[in-house]
Amino acid sequence: MTVENDKYVSIHYILKNDEGAVLDSSTEKTLDYVHGRGYLLPKLEEHLAGKNPGDKFSVVLEPKDGYGEYRKELVTDVDRSNFEDGVPIEVGMAFQAMTASGPQIVRVTKISDDKITVDANHELAGTRLHFEVEIADVRNATEEELNPPSCCCGGNCGGACGGECSDGECGNCGGNCGCEN
Repeated sequence: MTVENDKYVSIHYILKNDEGAVLDSSTEKTLDYVHGRGYLLPKLEEHLAGKNPGDKFSVVLEPKDGYGEYRKELVTDVDRSNFEDGVPIEVGMAFQAMTASGPQIVRVTKISDDKITVDANHELAGTRLHFEVEIADVRNATEEELNPPSCCCGGNCGGACGGECSDGECGNCGGNCGCEN
C-alpha cells in the first residue's frame, strides 16, 4: 500500500543536524501518524507521499521548511518580578507564556539577578534537518484515527493523550500535542 492522504503510516527515522549529531529518532518505536492531516512537517510529508513499506530515503529540510528561521525578536528579557517567588528557574526550562499573539512555549536561556531571558523560537529554529527515513507500514486508517477524540489540545495529538492530557492542562500530553508548537 502506498503512502497517501488519510493512510495510517508507521515510520522509523533518525534526525540529525549539519554536524551529524542525532537530534531525535524513533529507534525504540515507530512514529505513527495519519498522512495529510498535518501531524508532520509539510515538506517531510511531501517526501513520504508515494512511498511504500520497506522504502528508505534521506531528505534535508532547510530551516524555512522545518521549524523556521531563528528570529532574534523572539528573545526577550523579562523582569524577575514577573515570576512567582520561590519557584526555581533554570536555564533550559520551558513553560507557556501569554504573549500578544496568544499562549506560546518559551525557554529560559539566561538568568541574571533582575532579568530572565526567554526565547520563543522553536528549539530547532534555524537548524537544517537531515532525516533518514524508513517506511515500516502503511494501512487504511480507522474511523477513530481519521476522527480522533477531542481533548484539551483540540485533538492535535491525534488521540495520543487518550482524550485527556495527563493533568488536564494543555501541553502535557507527553510531547504529542500540537499545542507545544
